[in-house]
Amino acid sequence: MFKQFRASLARGVPHQEGAAILEVSGLHARYNGVAALEDVTFCLDTGERVAVVGPNGAGKSTLFKIIAGVKQPAAGRVSVYGHGPGGHICIAYVPQRSQVDWSFPITVSDVVMMGRTGKIGLLRWPRKSDREKVHASLELVEMAALGNRQISELSGGQQQRVFIAQALAQEADLILMDEPLAGLDAPSREAIFRILDALRASGVTVMIATHDLNLAGDRFDRVLLLNRRLLAFGPPREVLTPEHLLTAYGGHMHVIETGDGPLLMIEDACHDRDRPRKTGH
Repeated sequence: MFKQFRASLARGVPHQEGAAILEVSGLHARYNGVAALEDVTFCLDTGERVAVVGPNGAGKSTLFKIIAGVKQPAAGRVSVYGHGPGGHICIAYVPQRSQVDWSFPITVSDVVMMGRTGKIGLLRWPRKSDREKVHASLELVEMAALGNRQISELSGGQQQRVFIAQALAQEADLILMDEPLAGLDAPSREAIFRILDALRASGVTVMIATHDLNLAGDRFDRVLLLNRRLLAFGPPREVLTPEHLLTAYGGHMHVIETGDGPLLMIEDACHDRDRPRKTGH
């Protein structure tokens, strides 16, 4: 349940000086006997915001779970500041909201306090400094007034802000968010991006899985296009091209030529409608 929001808390691992915050090399993974990831290799820079895009079943969630140390790869290596992910408490992983049992009786402050477990230890009570850190994290996401509210009573946008507060309380350097913007209205999305802008200014690296290609192109430093294999990785203009997207989405994409350039229509299996994407932005 909510333990999924924590990275492995077994021990703290010192960061290797000069090492990349995240380096993935030759990663392979299988799910129910089927290849989920094949030979995925990339490296992130500190403080950047990366969108991970691709069709359903492309391996986005599997990739995040392996980076967070929740799932083991079949082959390949994940390095966070020069070490494997299992011992780091600087990785915060926020899974899809659909994977959470929202009926679990827990308050907003308790959820955020979970982010402090790696600092406190499993068998110790929170100190005054831990409670202050939780409150400060909730203030940063404008949720301090709802600290005693049950998490199930919040809106989707408020719940996502609470999970970001948990990552702040954890003092994470790398935050992985799996579809955090799905189903949110425009004001809720903007509230989350204001927080993400502040995180980038603080040098926090963020990877976000999303199906919204327009958002990926407009609000992220780099885009990682995935469909089991890494098809493209770089600035949005270089990745979100008709050629790359047709390779990724295949028959689920249609190209319509317009006076302003090609317009891509991607069939969204989750919402049973086409989502347009204009290229050449």
